[in-house]
Amino acid sequence: MMNFTIVIPTYNGGTLWKESARRLADQIPMPFRVKVIDSSSKDDTQKTAQDFNFEVERIDQKDFDHGGTRSYALADIETELVVFLTQDALLEGEKALSNLVSVFDREPEVVCAYGRQLPHLDANPLAQHARYNSYKPNSYVASLTDAFPAGFRKAFLSNSFAAYRVDFLRSIGGFPKHLILGEDACVAAKALVANKKVAYVSDAKVRHSHNYSVLQEFKRYFDIGVFHSTQSWMIDELGSVEGEGVKFALDQLKYICKSKKYHWLILSIFTSIAKFIGYKLGKKTSSAWCKAIQKIIYV
Repeated sequence: MMNFTIVIPTYNGGTLWKESARRLADQIPMPFRVKVIDSSSKDDTQKTAQDFNFEVERIDQKDFDHGGTRSYALADIETELVVFLTQDALLEGEKALSNLVSVFDREPEVVCAYGRQLPHLDANPLAQHARYNSYKPNSYVASLTDAFPAGFRKAFLSNSFAAYRVDFLRSIGGFPKHLILGEDACVAAKALVANKKVAYVSDAKVRHSHNYSVLQEFKRYFDIGVFHSTQSWMIDELGSVEGEGVKFALDQLKYICKSKKYHWLILSIFTSIAKFIGYKLGKKTSSAWCKAIQKIIYV
């Protein structure tokens, strides 16, 4: 197995982080290194990391940046691979880490890979469907010319549980800075355009999901719209995402009906409408208007 370093940005991780750290410590074959970048947590997040002998580096909360902080963490990494986790991702199964990194041995052209995310045990039906829809049971290795996955989906990747070749990340300058989300997808897209490959490893599993409210989904999809607008080169290179939202919304309704949790149907419909409006506003709004709307919705 190739050697790797694990990097985890944290902030007020709470009890979920304690369980995440425990599961991680149970899987780490020493002397693999766990590097925690903590944004000045006000709870015992740093102590939890230290209790498991993880390295901890504190940064100011105002200095955290999804891409920039992860790139900053690369500075002193000497291993071939880096694995990124989030504090709320719980490794599932004894070989989650080894299964993820093993794809780099099998596939020399793969420069980034991500694992399968299952819903947390307390996930509501909408959160369950989001994970089952996005993270299928079958693994794949994709290049720019492969028919599957189609279009923009080729660059789908999540830093909640993902691994990268360190030399490739450094060759492209690391993750882009000042993105509210999507730094992982940007790197995947750059890999594909550079004729490298992206892998999805379905037997590398974590539990990770969110029970978002309608307003939270609106905010999230507004941000996705802004991301797609500012990173339009990705759509130009990979293809459009139009029509995916409708398919997702209809599939969610089917999932709820199949689960016989009919009281979630109304919330599913309102959530889908909020996503659609949020995405369209974020994608079509000028930069000045985007900033104004973001100030309002994030008050």
